[in-house]
Amino acid sequence: MRVYLLVMLLAAALTYLLVPVVLRVALATGAITQIRSRDVHTIPVARLGGVAMLLGFVAALLIASQIPYLSAIFNSGSGVWGIVIGASAMCLLGVIDDIWELNWYTKLAGEILAAGLMAWQGVQLVTLPLLGLTVGSTRLTLFTTIIAVVVVANAVNFVDGLDGLAAGVVGIAAFAFFIYSYYLTRGVSPGDYTSAATMATAACVGICIGFLPHNFHPARIFMGDSGALMLGTLVAGVSILVTGQIDPATAKTPAAIPAFMPLLIPLLILVIPLVDLIWAVLRRVRQGRSPFSADAGHLHHRLLRHGHSHTAAVLVLYMWTAAASFSAVAAVIFPHLGLIPIILLIIAGCVFVTWRQMLTPSTQVEQ
Repeated sequence: MRVYLLVMLLAAALTYLLVPVVLRVALATGAITQIRSRDVHTIPVARLGGVAMLLGFVAALLIASQIPYLSAIFNSGSGVWGIVIGASAMCLLGVIDDIWELNWYTKLAGEILAAGLMAWQGVQLVTLPLLGLTVGSTRLTLFTTIIAVVVVANAVNFVDGLDGLAAGVVGIAAFAFFIYSYYLTRGVSPGDYTSAATMATAACVGICIGFLPHNFHPARIFMGDSGALMLGTLVAGVSILVTGQIDPATAKTPAAIPAFMPLLIPLLILVIPLVDLIWAVLRRVRQGRSPFSADAGHLHHRLLRHGHSHTAAVLVLYMWTAAASFSAVAAVIFPHLGLIPIILLIIAGCVFVTWRQMLTPSTQVEQ
């Protein structure tokens, strides 16, 4: 565990130090978010923060590859470099969009290409650890992987609408997934706790921690699509790696709950971005618009319209992410019926806090 925490700390420190450098580049290249009708910020803010996050992630992995305990997992079949390549391609697409603002279909084509590149590098949903199912063909494997990566990447991108929101939500979710992946590794390979997925997830948590001080309200820099799409790709990639640790044959009995939880854990951990994504797509299609067209109907916009301060809206969404993420992980680590009342109590508490916030307009004025 300590070596993974070291990777997390390295990623956080490197990202924190790289953000000011990237900020200067963003200002020099004109990668600045102007004021639009759907935005909540009142002054132009530089973006491209995702570049600093990607550089922090890659640098942390390069250092980790020199640690004897972790060096063995940096082989051609571990999937680590496949995630790096896919995330880098997605980040590059986001940089282009941050500077020149691509139309939605060009952007979608780029996302499919980046996801396909990661799948081509071996990060694929080959097995589905539920009732012993396997993806039947190479084409189907590629298709399901691309769909999963594109959906998660856009879910994170859709939720990136307030200062610190996407970085915090993904950081919380990734930390819960880190705990789950480490627990699963201990169970699958007793005596050998090295795991590509656990290490990559630790680095993902780290870059979110390192970026947040620069991005929390009032933000000095946005992560932009270069960061949101890249983070979504990282989360999707490590989720796919975790499913690869499971033998589908172990999932033939109801008692083998941890064996099929890799399918459910990412969904529960990313419940806020995924709900926002599904809601947005249905809303826009019902209105006869493209599902990729922008609007001000996201969850965070609705919280703001009910009188919440910027920070309060972000913290409410943090709360729901933590509740869903850690409840899901706790259900795997402590599979006991006595946990159900605790989870229900947590949900009730979240509902109470959210409802109270909705009924009590904030009097705080944030600049």
